[in-house]
Amino acid sequence: MSTDTEVGADLPDRLVAHGEIRQTEVRQTHRVVIRFAGDSGDGMQLTGDRFTSEAAAFGNDLATLPNFPAEIRAPAGTLPGVSSFQLHFADYDILTPGDRPDVLVAMNPAALKANLKDLPHGQVLIVNTDEFTKRNLAKVGYESNPLEDDSLEPYQVHQVAMATITRTALEPTGMSKKDAERAKNMFALGLLSWMYHRGTEGTEQFLREKFAKKPDLAEANILAFRTGWNYGETTESFAVTYEVAPAALPTGTYRQITGNLALAYGVVAAGQLAKLPVFLGTYPITPASDVLHELSKHKGMGVTTFQAEDEIAGIGAALGASFGGALGVTSTSGPGVALKSETIGLAVALELPLLILDVQRGGPSTGLPTKTEQADLLQAMYGRNGEAPVPIIAPASPSECFAAAIEAAHIAIKYRTPVFLLSDGAIANGSEPWNVPDVADLPDISTTFATEANAPDGSGEFWPYLRDDDTLARPWAVPGTAGLEHRIGGLEKADGRGSISYDGDNHDRMVRLRQAKIDGITVDDVTVDDPSGEAEVLVLGWGSTFGPIGAACRRVRAAGMNVAQAHVRSMNPLPGNLGDVLARYRRVVVPEMNLGQFAMMLRAKYLVDVRSYTKVAGLPFQAEELAGVLTDAVKGDLPA
Repeated sequence: MSTDTEVGADLPDRLVAHGEIRQTEVRQTHRVVIRFAGDSGDGMQLTGDRFTSEAAAFGNDLATLPNFPAEIRAPAGTLPGVSSFQLHFADYDILTPGDRPDVLVAMNPAALKANLKDLPHGQVLIVNTDEFTKRNLAKVGYESNPLEDDSLEPYQVHQVAMATITRTALEPTGMSKKDAERAKNMFALGLLSWMYHRGTEGTEQFLREKFAKKPDLAEANILAFRTGWNYGETTESFAVTYEVAPAALPTGTYRQITGNLALAYGVVAAGQLAKLPVFLGTYPITPASDVLHELSKHKGMGVTTFQAEDEIAGIGAALGASFGGALGVTSTSGPGVALKSETIGLAVALELPLLILDVQRGGPSTGLPTKTEQADLLQAMYGRNGEAPVPIIAPASPSECFAAAIEAAHIAIKYRTPVFLLSDGAIANGSEPWNVPDVADLPDISTTFATEANAPDGSGEFWPYLRDDDTLARPWAVPGTAGLEHRIGGLEKADGRGSISYDGDNHDRMVRLRQAKIDGITVDDVTVDDPSGEAEVLVLGWGSTFGPIGAACRRVRAAGMNVAQAHVRSMNPLPGNLGDVLARYRRVVVPEMNLGQFAMMLRAKYLVDVRSYTKVAGLPFQAEELAGVLTDAVKGDLPA
C-alpha cells in the first residue's frame, strides 16, 4: 500500500506522466464555505471535522457550524434525520461559519431537500446518486427525481455514485457491501480534499489512530478516502480545482478548538492557576456533555469528575467540594439550571466559589436539545428565589471560552460567589483556530484560606462572615481547621458572626451586602469599534452574536455606511462605561437569539430606547440578515 507522502504529493505527477489524468484549471479564491449533509448515520460530523483539521493545519482561518438532529438515530432518509456540518475557511480573518455554502455535498434526497434552499444559484452541488431511489425520494415528498428533471439546472451539479464506487474499491478487502458503503463519507472527504488541495497525510494518520484496534477497518477507510481523491483526478466531471492560501494570523502556536474543549481546558488551567483541586459534579446533558467527557481525562492535573444520578446531586456535590476547599464546577444547559436553582441560591447564601457552566440550547423544557439559543440570560440573572445575585460571563467565540473560564473562576474565588458562564450550542460545537497562550502570561488567581481566629473583639472566635474591606468577600475556611468551626446552611446568618439570624434588619443588611459585592466586581470597560467616528447607530451584542454582528458591520461599512459595534462579555455586573456608550448614539440595536432579554435589561437599567432584533430558530444569525437590519437602522427604517 502506498505511503501517505506518495498519495498526498507524488500521485498526481505520476498519473500525469502516464497520461492517466488531464490537467485541471486551478483557481485562487479567498474564502470557501462547504456544507456536508446526509443522514445522521452517514458520518457528516466526522467528515466535516476532518476537513476542518486539514484546513487548520494548512493555516487557514476557519469557523464551523455542526448541525445535527436531537434523536440518537432518527429514521434513515427522513428530513428530521438530516445531519450537516458547515465549514468556512479563508486566507483572512473570518468571523462566522458563513451564511450560505459555495459547495453542498448531499448524500441523499433528504439532505438535498433540507439544504438546497441555502445554496445560491451557480454554486457547486455534489450528489450521491446511489441514494436517489424511488423509495428515498418518496420519503421526503419528491414527486420526481430532481437529478432527472430541470429543478437543479441553476446549479453546477456533479452526480457521483459514491456508494457504488466505494463498494467497488473495497471489494478486494473482503468487506461486506453494507460495511463498505459506510465508508462513502471518506470517499466524499477525499474528493473534496482533492478539489481544494488539502493534504492527505493528517487524515490517514487520524484514521489509523481512530481504528488502531481494527487495522483492517482503518485501511478500508483510507482506501475509500484515496478513492475519492483519485476520482477527482481522473473523472471528466471536475474541470476546476481551488486553492485558498493560508491566513496571515498573528504569530503564535495554533490549534483547532471547539467551545466545549476550550471550556474544559480553561477549567483545568484555572485549577492550576488557583493552586486548587478541581471537582466537577455534573449530569450529562446536551450540548454540555463534552465538558464532562474532556475533564474526565485530566485526573493527572488535579481534576476529579463525578457523574451524579441527577442535576441536583451534581451541583450539590460541587458545592460540597467548594466548602471542602476545592474549585467546585458544574456543567449543564437550561433544563439543568432549573433543577440546580435551589443549590445556586444556597451557594449565594454560603458565599462560596462555584462555577456554573451553562451551555444554552433551545427551550423551554426539553425544547431543541441540539440547537442553539441565548434564552437563559434572565434565568441566570433572576432564576432563584429571593435576592440572589450572581456574576455572569458570556464568551463570544469558541476560542474565547478558555479565557472566560479562567476569568469566571477568578471572580468566583476572589469574591466568594457562584458565577455563571453562559456559552451556547453554536459556541460549544463550533470550532476555530486558537492561539495557544504562553502559560507565563496567564494570571495568578490563587487565594488563601483562613487559618486562625479573626474576631475583631479579641474573643478568639472565628467569624465566617467578617468581610474583606475591598471585595466584601468572606473568609474561606477549610473544614477541620482547628478553631474555625462555623455553621453552614440556607438559613440567614448574622453579619460577621455567622450564627443563624431571624432579625429583619440583619437580613436587610446581608441582602444589600451580597448585592454590593457583585456590583463591586471589577470588569473591563466595553470597547466600541467605530472606524469613522461618525456613526449614529450602535449595534450591541453578547455571547455568540459577536461573529455575525462583526461580519454584518463589515458589509454595511463596505457599502459606504457608518455603524459602530460593541460587545459585552460581563453580563452582570455590566461594564461601568456602558451607560455613557449607549447615550452617545442616536439608535442602539441589540440582536440576540431570544425574544429580547438583554435589550429589556438595558432599557430598565439605562432608560435607553434599545431596538431588539431577535431570532429563536435554533441557528445563529446570518451576516447577510443582520446587514439588512443594520442598513435599515442607519436609514432610520428599523421599527421599534
